[in-house]
Amino acid sequence: MAERELQGTGATPRSGLGTVVWYGQDIELPDAADVTVDEAAERDRFADAVSTARAELETEREATAERVGEEEAAVFDAHIQFLEDPTIEDAVETEIAEGTPAPNAVDSAFGAHIEQFEGMDGRMAERADDLRDVRDRLLRLLTDGDRVELADLPEGSVVLAERLTPSDTAQLDPDTVAGFATVTGGRTSHAAIFARSLALPAVVGVGDDLDSVEAGTDVVVDGDAGTLLVGPDESERAAAATDSGAGVVEEQVETTDGRGIEVAANVGRPVELQPAADRGADGIGLYRTEFLFLDREAPPSEDEQYEAIREALDTFPEGRVVVRTLDIGGDKRIPYLDLPEEANPFLGERGIRRSLGPDSDLFVTQLRALLRAAADGEGDLAVMVPLVASVEELEDALDALDDAAADLDDAGVEYERPEVGVMVETPSAVFVAEELAARVDFLSIGTNDLTQYVMAADRESEHVSDLHDPTYPGVVRAIHRTVEAAHAHDAWVGMCGEMAGNPDLTELLVGLGLDELSMSAVTIPDVKAAVSETTYSTASERAEDARTAATRSAVANSQQ
Repeated sequence: MAERELQGTGATPRSGLGTVVWYGQDIELPDAADVTVDEAAERDRFADAVSTARAELETEREATAERVGEEEAAVFDAHIQFLEDPTIEDAVETEIAEGTPAPNAVDSAFGAHIEQFEGMDGRMAERADDLRDVRDRLLRLLTDGDRVELADLPEGSVVLAERLTPSDTAQLDPDTVAGFATVTGGRTSHAAIFARSLALPAVVGVGDDLDSVEAGTDVVVDGDAGTLLVGPDESERAAAATDSGAGVVEEQVETTDGRGIEVAANVGRPVELQPAADRGADGIGLYRTEFLFLDREAPPSEDEQYEAIREALDTFPEGRVVVRTLDIGGDKRIPYLDLPEEANPFLGERGIRRSLGPDSDLFVTQLRALLRAAADGEGDLAVMVPLVASVEELEDALDALDDAAADLDDAGVEYERPEVGVMVETPSAVFVAEELAARVDFLSIGTNDLTQYVMAADRESEHVSDLHDPTYPGVVRAIHRTVEAAHAHDAWVGMCGEMAGNPDLTELLVGLGLDELSMSAVTIPDVKAAVSETTYSTASERAEDARTAATRSAVANSQQ
């Protein structure tokens, strides 16, 4: 047994054994009282640092998109926005004008905003870490500080830190680093998201007890149990050392009693398609088309969207590609679109609400591209509509698809109607699932938002993170009800939320009757292995026990 066990929040269902390396940025600010400030020179120094920082961020964004994924890389867009925030820039220049050296002015200006964000909840609180990242980058450049290259750590290192920023985590090499643990952070923090994408063992939010673990100590990072084992014994070392995950299986898998389950990947950009295929994805269960709209001054054209979808279909000629229509709003913002500032954007103008409203022109263009792509080449295309809360919204979306088809027909352009489905993310969609399923070919459950709305727990808030668990009975019953409704109308049903990528929950989901599971590509081999080890008849019995359970612990007990 380990000498000590520290508890945190597991970020990745992986374990790693290694030696502790503490990481932290040590930046020394000049003593402002000892510096005679040349205002023009300090302004120039600040401007040069901003320019260099932007170049670094753009380079890191591109590298992260290729290595980790487009969704994860999007955080660097926010960093660039903070870097060029006129409010912060004005505050820095005001301090310089008052005789403060540029590094101290940056520290002060960013510090005020960091403190403000720290007092907020959810996604807004995470902005504090983004601001720290930008601040520290500028301070390093202004003080000629050395940058610690996390990519060059010794093999078998376990990184411990107060916190890891996105640019820190993006440097970690899974072939070298055995894992990491942080004092702060939650499952939805940037560090945790990057860890899952890299299949890197990680435990976040351990608390101040982590400070007592000395550099050079052997530890086991158990990202499944959410523990850091300090001074592990031989059996714990052996278990961690052999946890390399399942091997890639290219063909579709089935349960021990012959029920086939499609295991697909969630992607955001064409660059993510081949890595998904390399991990054994049967197809794409969620193509997030909003990422085609980023990093540009105007929306993509119909032809650009057509080409992107065709590339996905060509990558999976024997599989199915499920494309979600534009889903912006909430935590997804596109600079050139007129998105409202809302007190609670997750309950505001997002998803299909915008596609049927202010973004209707974009919606028509996208539907035309999808209809054209369905007619060409190999692969089966399916289209799903996000955040549907009513039958009326679905019918309006279907009318828009019909109108787009009629336009193409009148123009003599070849097209084909793809499978059409609905994302089930709202309690309302669960309650009218039968009526929705009667009108479409499939339903796809987005458990991240569904759990948030069923449990009335902000998915980005650490204060209610315990409630954001899809194994609560209310969520399990919502999933079951959706599956039953879909199958009653001969529609297939998938899941593309984070729950689908947790191999510990695969048996439950198979037992509940899911036909398809879609996830981050990195977890596909583990989920395929879990499906292959599941007996559907047994899983169905256990799922019935889970469905009738009254508590989360009873749901967990039903699966043992």
